[in-house]
Amino acid sequence: MRGTGPAAFPYLLVSHELRLWASLWLWAARRTHDAAAGGTAFGYARGQGAMMAGFAFVCVVESVMMSVLLRDWPAVHHVVLVLDVYTVVIVVGLHAASVVRPHVLDPAAGTLRIRRGIHVDVRIPLERIASVLRELRTTHEPADGELALAVGSQTSVTVELAAPVAHVSFFGRRREVRVVRCHADDPGELVRAVERARAGDAVP
Repeated sequence: MRGTGPAAFPYLLVSHELRLWASLWLWAARRTHDAAAGGTAFGYARGQGAMMAGFAFVCVVESVMMSVLLRDWPAVHHVVLVLDVYTVVIVVGLHAASVVRPHVLDPAAGTLRIRRGIHVDVRIPLERIASVLRELRTTHEPADGELALAVGSQTSVTVELAAPVAHVSFFGRRREVRVVRCHADDPGELVRAVERARAGDAVP
């Protein structure tokens, strides 16, 4: 099991970078990561697309400005340029990770998989869902037993559980959650699909 101490940091860093590069490859190939063949994917990255594009543009502008300022120090210029370019790659990779890792509803397996990029992946058994509703929230105060996965500073779907599920953070911290708030590009369709799956109907 992945550790949480200082010795685990290199492993976590390498894992993080490999997942980003894998996400970029999947995005370029127009494929999704680990989406069940019998499941239905629900995207959530549309709400952050403009923000991430703006962030990447700012990084590019900053790279050009630093190139001009450091033109008389070629050694420093090359190092800063590499760091700036890699920063842009990371920003694009984070967005790609959200695109290729959608939420997945799999009635055959009886699970709703809620994800956010490479950092969160929670599998919720359908029988543990007490209610699911479309609920737009733009503020999220930390609360025990709640997991808020905001995209573009908002969540649009709230899943309340009859029994808790485990959430393990990227750094290995484990906690039990009874409420999961997430975002979906089409929250109404996600809510309806989960309700149909809980009722035993097939998801089209």
